[in-house]
Amino acid sequence: MKLSYLAVGAASLPPAIAWGGFGHIAVAYVATNFVSNETTAYFQRLLRNDTQDYLAGVATWADSLRYSKYFRFTSPFHYIDAKDDPPRYCGIEYERDCKEVGCVVSALANYTTRLLDADLHISERNIAAKFIIHFVGDIHQPLHTEDVARGGNSIPVTFDGRNFNLHHVWDTSIVEKLVGHVSRHPYAEAERWAGELTQEINSGKFKASSQSWLKDVDLADPKSTALAWAVEANAYVCTTVLPEGPQAIIGQELGSSYYEAAAPVVEAQVARAGYRLAAWLDLIVSNINSRSGRDDDL
Repeated sequence: MKLSYLAVGAASLPPAIAWGGFGHIAVAYVATNFVSNETTAYFQRLLRNDTQDYLAGVATWADSLRYSKYFRFTSPFHYIDAKDDPPRYCGIEYERDCKEVGCVVSALANYTTRLLDADLHISERNIAAKFIIHFVGDIHQPLHTEDVARGGNSIPVTFDGRNFNLHHVWDTSIVEKLVGHVSRHPYAEAERWAGELTQEINSGKFKASSQSWLKDVDLADPKSTALAWAVEANAYVCTTVLPEGPQAIIGQELGSSYYEAAAPVVEAQVARAGYRLAAWLDLIVSNINSRSGRDDDL
């Protein structure tokens, strides 16, 4: 369902990036806390970074160049436009919703295949890795799996008295309020939050459910894996993002009761994204290391 009217100010804004830079960096730090030693060694070599920031340091790379001359073609890869009808119906149909030029589901599958290709030049595998790290974060943001109002970019709202669009609220406002403070260089804060999420996965509120987060993971079928993650995120559009529909939320203040319902979803999705990214990277490295002609050129 399309909105019949759009606020000029909201429509003129460029699309926000999923989870903002802070969220993407936090996803990467969560993954860093769960990958195997072999995976750490492989990606530190591939990404030319032997510090603990080797994943976090490239987590926002894909957004930094999506509007550049040579990488503009990647802009549609950050989302999939579900042409559903929230809150009456949420759902993704790949053939219907993934554009011919690609979407986040096809892109995650494609760059996984490229990273696994030992014949591909190391510089191309480096690029593939950076896209994977970013797109796993993107696919867990519910409004990156929704077509209504350009993924919420054209829905004006307020959050704690400030004017934003709905997509920005889900990318940034909820996360920043949940964490408390995010600086312009948020690596330390993101790493600290990732540590808290890691503890919740290991022994806290996410412990019981975390193993089910990996039930759809299949390196042999990366498209189906990515699609399952997108469908899961899209379901939140009906239950939490637009529970009363897109028209009803226009102009609403979202910093109180709406925030209280949305914050646990944001927290869980960032945790899931990091945990799944770790599992995905582990599978990739295990596959590479098990092949004859192991990659010693990194």
